[in-house]
Amino acid sequence: MQLTVIPLLAERMKDEFDIFEALENTLVKNETELQEGDVIVISTKYISNSQGRIVDLEKIKASEHGIRIADEYQLKQGIAEIIIRESDKIFGGIGGFVITSADNIMAPNAGIDKSNAKKGKAILYPTDPYLIAEQIRRKVFLKLLIHVGVILVDSRLMPARIGTSGVAVSCAGIEPVLDMRSKKDLDGNPLKVTFQAVVDNLATIANHKMGEGAESRPFAIVRDSGAKLTDRKINSSEMAIAPEQCVYVRGLANPPKTKVVR
Repeated sequence: MQLTVIPLLAERMKDEFDIFEALENTLVKNETELQEGDVIVISTKYISNSQGRIVDLEKIKASEHGIRIADEYQLKQGIAEIIIRESDKIFGGIGGFVITSADNIMAPNAGIDKSNAKKGKAILYPTDPYLIAEQIRRKVFLKLLIHVGVILVDSRLMPARIGTSGVAVSCAGIEPVLDMRSKKDLDGNPLKVTFQAVVDNLATIANHKMGEGAESRPFAIVRDSGAKLTDRKINSSEMAIAPEQCVYVRGLANPPKTKVVR
């Protein structure tokens, strides 16, 4: 069977709302039903909206640290202060962008997004994204008696690439990574370090159909993905490594000592 992606048009919500109820209503309006083995992909912005994770930047009072970060990276003080509050670690940055890490998620500006938010406001990452994904998975099972996977997706810049792609901020009911070690390549050589990022791959596929702007498609169903579903609880450490173990972070922190001549 061929993998298919079904993006779902949904209403834009203004205040806090029940995300599962919104999913049910969206399925009805799109005349779509969930099936056993489906993977439900949901925009983190939509989840954040449902939780009221929207801040008025004009009302944020910056601390001394926030003011220093704002000056160093040419940011408005309100944005700088929220970045500090939302981050576990700040690695550095350039004008307008601070590279941060929070809850095993490495992102510019702690994932704060001003797109699809009213002027002067910003959307933060959702609270407890793994718990939210698990709650949605369980509610689907209790109501429909089917097993589904759930992925909360955000868009992300990739190192040295133009444009954004999807990334799984959290998931539930689906094995996030496929261990390819000991399997063989086309020449019969055993793979030694290869892991396939299953949920990130599905997040990117779905994100392509969901859109980035005014499409209002915060839900998508990925069908016949071939991904392995599970009832076990997924831990955030299964989808991320410490920044100190990241080949990009480590490599950029250790520039060559000898001059490269071309």
